[in-house]
Formats: sequence, structure tokens, C-alpha cells
Amino acid sequence: MVKTIFITGAGTGLGRGAALGLASEGHHVIATTELTSQKTDLLREAEEKGLDMDVFKLDITNPRDLEQIENYDFDVFVANAAINEGGPLGEVPMDRFRALFEVNVFGTLETVQIAARKLVKKGNGKIIFMSSMAGISATPYVGPYTATKHAIEGIAQTLKAELEGFGVKVATINPGAFNTGFNDRSAEEKYKWYDEEKNFTNKEDMKKQDEQLKNQFDPEDMIKKMIEIIPADEHKFRTVYPGETEKQLKKTEQERWNMNI
Repeated sequence: MVKTIFITGAGTGLGRGAALGLASEGHHVIATTELTSQKTDLLREAEEKGLDMDVFKLDITNPRDLEQIENYDFDVFVANAAINEGGPLGEVPMDRFRALFEVNVFGTLETVQIAARKLVKKGNGKIIFMSSMAGISATPYVGPYTATKHAIEGIAQTLKAELEGFGVKVATINPGAFNTGFNDRSAEEKYKWYDEEKNFTNKEDMKKQDEQLKNQFDPEDMIKKMIEIIPADEHKFRTVYPGETEKQLKKTEQERWNMNI
């Protein structure tokens, strides 16, 4: 069944790939980008591929931009827009920590509230939060992003229970580490403020953690999974992908119950 799908943060990465892929499958996609330059580039690719997509600039922290959501009807709302920045939680500058929460939690919830009002009025629809494996795990020096995604997990689970009676479904998609550049840029950001002479965190420990980014998954596989899950009427509340990441996270959750200090 053809759906109308609204997706935020479609200017780059998995969001962009999913938006183009869903449109290629025949769905009507309303794709938004943080920046006007991203909008121009996405429109160009959509036109080259002969895809019928609505594309506009939507910074989810901008109140005037948010008003535009009211102009569209949709069956599925995908809260995908997010930013990522690493750093040790004991020392990360609070302005950077707050910046991640502004986008990943406060801005995201505000878009979802607008979508929820529209879907409740219709009496059906689905909201998908693009969460992360970081919403379940806790990796050193990825704390700021991890904290926002843990918040999203709590929001999504609560909202699922609150909206069920109105006919609105809520779910999460939790990607593992995919090679879109998103994680690499995050790892680099902390070195803009980190100073070996001022900060107590060991630089070599952070660099060792960064090394894990050399073994990221092919984003095309995640995009295919998103194209499958986003329009589907029935699926798990939480979709962790790929399978090895799901196994890893289940093991991590079990270990937490036996964790000592």
C-alpha cells in the first residue's frame, strides 16, 4: 500500500538514502533538510531519478520552520534529524552537551508533538523515531549522543502507550555503526575543545575508541531495512539492525544486571 511519508533530516546519510529509496518504491515522500543547500542537492537528485518528492528546508530547532509541518498530511512521520558529537562526559563543555539535546531530544519531540496531533485527529498513522544502538548501549567517549538517544528510547516507549488508544503506532529504528560519515565527524569534534594540558581524560584512550570506526557497516544495507520497515503496518516496536548489533545489545543489557562498581 502506498503511503505518504514525512521524514526529517533527509539532507544526508541514512535519512537521504531512505527518502530517495521510499520514493523509488512509489511512496509519496515529504523530505526535509536542515540547510537550503542540502534541499537544492536533494531536489536535483530526485529530479535526475524522476522521483516525485516534496523537499523543503526544515531546521527542527527553528519555530518558523516547524510551522511548515502543519501544511502537510501524511501517514508516517519519521523523526530522523539528529546531530552527533563525542567527548568524555566528565569534561564535555556544557554548551556542546546542551546543543545535542536541543536537536536530538527537544527539537525532535516538538516535531513529533505536531505529528501526533495531526495523526490523532485522523485516528491512525505511525511515528518512527530514528534512535540508535547508542540508545541501548553506553560506549566511552560517545556519552553526549548516547544520553540523547537514551532519552529518545524513553520518550518512544512512553508515547507508544499513550497514543495506542488513538490508533497511532510508535516505533524506533536503531542502526548499528554505519559508514555514512556521521560517526567519524562526531569523533573528530571533541578534539576542537580537548586540550591534553587542561583535560584529565587520556587522549590515547579516546584515540583507541575512535579506532573502532574503521569497521563500520555498509549504509546501503541499513537503507534497505528502513525502506522495508518505515511503510510497514506490522513490525517490532524496536528494529535493531544489523543482526550482529542486535545480539551484541541484548548481551550488553543482560550484563548490566550483573554489573558491579
